[in-house]
This record gives sequence, structure tokens and C-alpha cells, in this order.
Amino acid sequence: MIVEEKTLESERIYEGKILNLRRDKVAAKNGTSYREIVEHSGGIVVIGLTDEGRVPMVRQYRKAAEKAVLEIPAGKLEKGEIPSRAAAREFKEETGYSAGDIKYLMEGYSSIGYSTEILRFYLAENLTPGETDFDDNEAIIVEEYTPDELYRMAMDGELIDQKTIVAALLAHELAKGAGDS
Repeated sequence: MIVEEKTLESERIYEGKILNLRRDKVAAKNGTSYREIVEHSGGIVVIGLTDEGRVPMVRQYRKAAEKAVLEIPAGKLEKGEIPSRAAAREFKEETGYSAGDIKYLMEGYSSIGYSTEILRFYLAENLTPGETDFDDNEAIIVEEYTPDELYRMAMDGELIDQKTIVAALLAHELAKGAGDS
């Protein structure tokens, strides 16, 4: 039997620029318990497909992993921002490509056990190359891979970022579907 946990008290522990942290006291199955929840406005993830069938990726240093990581272009959804516009904006900023078409694919929680962050996945097509517009503190290298290469990298454990693994699997399926038509 699933028991809904009713919030009895909620305390804001930290308020930051990117996320907030709260501690909720909840009525649980066997009494009360505490849940620490990261509040996040959500994000967008963009799988771009060039006319040559390649997927633009970004490589950047990630402090949490203490190394440079290959990732799918993604970014934070600003308060009140339309997700498809955020997708087009982030994709252009990080890769330099402008998308003629942005299509919603799916969404899901990034880490449902403790975070409110929902990632929305988009497909960017009809790409026009251009200049990147990185944030002041970003040092990004843009690389391109085929969907098959990304699939292999995901299956071999070379990709370590979960949103990127999901995007690699989606790109592989999208490429297979395009080949069927």
C-alpha cells in the first residue's frame, strides 16, 4: 500500500541563485520523518541534429565530478521562461547553432528522491551554424558525434551524466526512425 506523506512543517535551509534547499517534516507510514528537498526551477536538454546527422555536444569542467565531462547542451529554465524558447537560447549559446525547428520530446525528474528539477528534452533541427555566446565563466569545447557513436559511448560507460545518457539513447532512436522513412 502506498502512503502519501503529508507535510507537517517545512523549513528553508538555504536559498541560492540556482537552487534552494528545504527540510520537510512529514507524516510517514510509521510516524514522522524528515525529507531534504532541493528546489530547482527545471531545465532544458537539447538534442541537435545537423544536416550531416551529427549531434553537437559540449565538453566542460564540472566541479562536482572534478573533471571535464562530455554533455548534451542543456541549461536552467529561468522563472517564467517558455521552455522551447529556453531550449533554442541555450542551444545557440552553447553550440553556436540556431535551430529552425525545436520539437518537444519528453520530460522527467532529474533525481526524484530529493529534487524538484524536471528536465524537458527537445529536438533541434534545421540548424544554421553561428557563433557561441558562453556565459562569462564558461569554458566550453563543442564537439560533434553521430547518434551511433553516442549510443556506444553510453552503453560503454563513457558518458557519465544521466541527462546525456538519456539524450544519447533518444538520439539513437530518432536516427533509427529517420532511416526507416
